[in-house]
Amino acid sequence: MKKLLIVVDYQNDFINGSLGFEGADSIYPFIKEKIQEYEKAGTILFLKDTHLPNYLDTVEGKHLPIEHCIYDTEGWLMYGDLEEISKKHRVFTKNTFGSTDLFKFLLENSFDYIELVGLVSNICIISNAVLAKTALPNATIVVDKRGTGSSDPTLHKQALSILKNLHIEVK
Repeated sequence: MKKLLIVVDYQNDFINGSLGFEGADSIYPFIKEKIQEYEKAGTILFLKDTHLPNYLDTVEGKHLPIEHCIYDTEGWLMYGDLEEISKKHRVFTKNTFGSTDLFKFLLENSFDYIELVGLVSNICIISNAVLAKTALPNATIVVDKRGTGSSDPTLHKQALSILKNLHIEVK
């Protein structure tokens, strides 16, 4: 079975920076455990939310006027030792919720099982899970509740419910 772990936006700004929220750091041990598991048998890919200094002038910046993940800042870096770990794996930067590079990669590389961890469940996790399901409709796509979260518990629950409805396994 060909397996892929996608670590989505587990960056400083979402943990303890401008968009950080209580509990965002609590999933770190689970993410590390998953990385160790996939390093033994699987492929690991990291997604990094990446914006430029003109972020507030973008459509997203107008809807979410909080600068975050500005390229080459401390907030843009992966949390803890994940920045260093990510250097051993493929990393796609993205300037919006879903990654077009991820979609293209999945179209070109078949996987049987894809697991997503990281932040934020109701924005970038759901967006990239849908892209994975679209690219590989017969693959098992999984989001484990222990590996994601949101600053809004209601939206988090709704996102997990929507994922289930899209035939994405939620553990």
